[in-house]
Amino acid sequence: MSAPTDPRKIDRYEAPNYLARYRERQSRRGGGDGAAAAGRFAAPVEAGAAEAPAEPLYLRRFRERGAAPSPKVEYEGAAFTPELAEATRGKEVAAPVARRANEKIVCEISIIRHGITQGYSTDAGLTPMGGWQAHRRGHELARRWDSGDKVRLVCAATNRARQTAEQIYRGAQDGLRMWGHDVELSDPEPVPELRNFGVWTPDGLRDVTSSFRRYQSEMEKLERTAVGDRPRWLVEIDRFYRTQLGGADPIQMWLTIPMMYFEPPAVCVRRFWRGFHRLMRESPDHRRIVAATHSGPMRAFATWAHGYDPGEPLNTEEIRVKLREGGRTAFVSYRNRVTEVHVPPADEFPDWEA
Repeated sequence: MSAPTDPRKIDRYEAPNYLARYRERQSRRGGGDGAAAAGRFAAPVEAGAAEAPAEPLYLRRFRERGAAPSPKVEYEGAAFTPELAEATRGKEVAAPVARRANEKIVCEISIIRHGITQGYSTDAGLTPMGGWQAHRRGHELARRWDSGDKVRLVCAATNRARQTAEQIYRGAQDGLRMWGHDVELSDPEPVPELRNFGVWTPDGLRDVTSSFRRYQSEMEKLERTAVGDRPRWLVEIDRFYRTQLGGADPIQMWLTIPMMYFEPPAVCVRRFWRGFHRLMRESPDHRRIVAATHSGPMRAFATWAHGYDPGEPLNTEEIRVKLREGGRTAFVSYRNRVTEVHVPPADEFPDWEA
């Protein structure tokens, strides 16, 4: 048995590095008790298989334990295993059956913040922990989906949102195989409406994080030359980043203080709704939409729905939007609070300058 030659990945669940080194040492010694001990931790490989199966270890262990079929449990006409019932049990307050029939939910939208990123000074991707968070979120989402559902997976165009959507896709595929659900899940695709809130710079409208390098270079040049006044866009973005460096909440400042060169929070909320309307028109048979995006617009969306600022969403935290039949009202749930809202039409936008 030779040591594995493929480089370790950070976005899947291979053996930890210490265990891989231990296996390599035991293989060089030629087996013995150490090799037997290593075999206890090694993944089971079928006879004649060229490589280890692609499924995560927890999924393979689950399938081994579940060789005997579990007795089915029936509730409200649905049949499922006791394991699935235990895994999907949550704290959400569900409406009575009679009320649920009158709600007539036609589409459920899950707005999810990206995982832990490597940094905000540039368009960086996720850390290994951020990838794991997104993978777990996808696995949990798969529990709520029913066989026959069609799910459309979309994201913002930044690296951290795109990688979050990719890991959600992988985690959901693992979960669907584990729970035995037959769900049609689309590949992740970026949509422009889900971008982060922007700031107006000489280069045009830029993402607030992607404009950091331009801001930093301009500030350094002005401090070095000490000639001329700072441009107005630079004054505002300097206030924004100095608030963050001081340990305060820059998103709260953006939500509460009018800023002339920043995209207003209300525009972000309408932009999100405009994108959701477009996705539902393009895919009328998709009853579920999963959107990986950024915390600023999500916080503005939750503040608009609940009437107060519920706070910064954690990495991979979710806002659930259940659109009712007719598309005029929806239920928005975030942090154990559910609010019924009026959905702004896609073609309605006040012309403030008229």
